[in-house]
Amino acid sequence: MSFFTEKTLNKKKRPPRWSHLWLKNTKPLKHALFAMQLQSVSSPPTQTPPPTLTPQQHQQQQQAGPNTKLKDKTGTLISNLPDIDRTLLLGDDLLLKILSKLPDSQRNPNSLVCKRWLNLQGRLVRSLKVLDWEFLESGRLLSRFPNLTHVDLLNGCVVRPHDCCVWLSHRVFQMEINSGVSGFLPDWRVCEENLLPVEVVDRGLRVLASGCPNLRKLVVVGASELGLLSFAEDCLTLQELELHKCNDDALRGIAACMNLQILKLVGNVDGFYGSLVSDIGLTILAQGCKRLVKLELSGCEGSFDGIKAIGQCCQMLEELTICDHRMDCGWLAGLSYCENLKTLRFLSCKRIDPSPGPDEYLGCCPALERLHLRKCQLRDKKSLEALFKVCEAVREIVVQDCWGLDNDMFSMASICRKVNLLSLEGCSLLTTEGLESVLLTWNELQHFRIESCKNIKDGEVSPALSTFFSVLKELRWRPDTRSLLASSLMGTGMGKKGGKFFKKNPRLDHYTQMIHTATF
Repeated sequence: MSFFTEKTLNKKKRPPRWSHLWLKNTKPLKHALFAMQLQSVSSPPTQTPPPTLTPQQHQQQQQAGPNTKLKDKTGTLISNLPDIDRTLLLGDDLLLKILSKLPDSQRNPNSLVCKRWLNLQGRLVRSLKVLDWEFLESGRLLSRFPNLTHVDLLNGCVVRPHDCCVWLSHRVFQMEINSGVSGFLPDWRVCEENLLPVEVVDRGLRVLASGCPNLRKLVVVGASELGLLSFAEDCLTLQELELHKCNDDALRGIAACMNLQILKLVGNVDGFYGSLVSDIGLTILAQGCKRLVKLELSGCEGSFDGIKAIGQCCQMLEELTICDHRMDCGWLAGLSYCENLKTLRFLSCKRIDPSPGPDEYLGCCPALERLHLRKCQLRDKKSLEALFKVCEAVREIVVQDCWGLDNDMFSMASICRKVNLLSLEGCSLLTTEGLESVLLTWNELQHFRIESCKNIKDGEVSPALSTFFSVLKELRWRPDTRSLLASSLMGTGMGKKGGKFFKKNPRLDHYTQMIHTATF
């Protein structure tokens, strides 16, 4: 009896036949067919398809669980077919379009999915700041990001000391220095000691130019003429260039950039490095880069000849920015040769032009529309008068945080009769009387903004000036915090009602005093 029972049990435990699986359970066949289709799409035709499961292996798979891997007769692992990556069916072009639609905040998480997604995400990157120069010279930068159009090498050109613990920041440059620095000397050049050698910078530029021929913007420091020349020959689409520690010799290489439209030259930065850009370099630049639209000269030297050459050769120039210049006397007269100049900016200039020369030599920029002065010293009356003479046709004047602009200096602006917009901020020496003497002479003024001018009071506004304000299209009157509060409560009656209420209740006199103290 026991023998029969054991024989019967063994008979029942036999594996099912292939015909039974074919008729009753077709799920393993579906998995096998999907795997064969996936292999035919993602793998080359020469490769063999993945092994299919036998009925015995399928039974073992069901008993072991869905996350268990089996082995075939040769001992090769067979992965779980339902866990196959479905994105392998998509081509690289289609997957790139999908990834490009995702927000930038998901770029880093997406690159961690797999190696394929890592490479595809690198192809979507267009702008990059290089912090490690070895990453560029080794070729990993170009293999990882082959489609770059904007590259910033400024921080990568600086060698960081091992014991750096001090962060030195400037308007145009930032770097880390070691703790051994005891103080700042007048001739101290901390950046020159930590910059990469010129040969290393040029070699990196050649590597970048050979791998990114479609580059449009570059920021670099300490490059020479040879490095910039080779870069200009390979990157014909370069449109924007920012060059730090520039000199006249380096401008010979920049002159080969025939399609350059935006250029920023930083010659000398106090405390970081020193370099010389004179009339020779400006003339070379003007003769080579004739398609310039925007030009910024920071810490550059020069004179009338260099500015005149730029105005005569770069006839498409529309925006000129002068920052902390070291130019000789008389350079201001060269601006009249910039016939298509529309925007003129002065940033952090200690002086404009101490000796501009006679008025008949100054001329005028006929197309000039905007004049911006920011953080400049306007203490020289003759210099400021010459500046307004050159900018006589200006339509917009913006003065922000400039020293020395009092009533006498501001009266020089009355020569600009076509001003449509005036913005004053941080002019602490200017009073309401000096402001009124100029505004009433401007018949075309439509927009007026004033902020943080403490000597301009609401009580000193005359009826004529008040009538003038009533016809403006835009008026932003915030000379101090008290005027700001008055303008915000004007017409609402909240100030009068609140005062009456607090006066009737003597218990709230203490809180009234606290509110007025905190507000004013």
